[in-house]
Amino acid sequence: MTVVVTGATGHLGRLVVEDLLAHGTPPEQVVATGRRAEALEPLAARGVRTATVDYTRPETLTPALEGADTVLLVSGSEVGQRVAQHGNVIEAAKAAGVRRVVYTSATEADTSALVLAPEHKATEELLAASGLVTVVLRNGWYTENYVPAAQQAAQTGELVASVGEGRVASASRIDYAQAASAVLRTQEHDGAVLELAGDTSWDHHELAAAISEVTGTPVTYRPVSPEEHRAALLAAGLDEGTVGFVVALDGNIRDGLLAGTPGVLSTLLGRPTTPLVDGLRAALDEA
Repeated sequence: MTVVVTGATGHLGRLVVEDLLAHGTPPEQVVATGRRAEALEPLAARGVRTATVDYTRPETLTPALEGADTVLLVSGSEVGQRVAQHGNVIEAAKAAGVRRVVYTSATEADTSALVLAPEHKATEELLAASGLVTVVLRNGWYTENYVPAAQQAAQTGELVASVGEGRVASASRIDYAQAASAVLRTQEHDGAVLELAGDTSWDHHELAAAISEVTGTPVTYRPVSPEEHRAALLAAGLDEGTVGFVVALDGNIRDGLLAGTPGVLSTLLGRPTTPLVDGLRAALDEA
């Protein structure tokens, strides 16, 4: 049964392919797709079938999905364009005779006020109406998202944010990738919506302590108001749209929208999720 992994030129998709191979999926039964052909070459060298596709170009999608049983739809990164892009993949999957689509969504996408949720909710609705078998992986926050903040904090000695005392149950990218691989390899979770997050939530005081431990530089967390945060980001040269997004996201964290620890991710993995310090260390080493 052929599995297509979209976004395989990105970190998550590549890790999913690698885990499928590590668990014995024959490389000829895996199709890795992405926009950049050169980035797919290392996987092709391992016997994985590859295809250059673009979510915005439907004509590239259906040929890549022909003969596949399952497609992992890794959500796109272009905010504001994702619903149309994901819709293209879903329609192509139907046209190609695909049986199942596994989608990487966001925490409680159908009910959450999370700034990222609306496009994921709309995609989940497209999947529900598609007639395809689906599995929705509602991935929580990635520890790797804090690499830029950690790098800056190591230089300034301060971690500045408007999250208040909000907590985040992050996990490492490898955790989410291995969970996706586990779902792709069986039919056990067909029809399920899985809320995935780290085993333990932490606040920004703990994040500052983790940065201190990993970098060897003392870092403290300095909470600021949303207004102060916005002014500082604008002064740093960020555009209005980016500033609005960052401040809104910090507000979501302040409101506890990324704090849940349902335990489903570690159950899928058969092990605990990667602790914050370990995940941050690995991410900074890779950066």
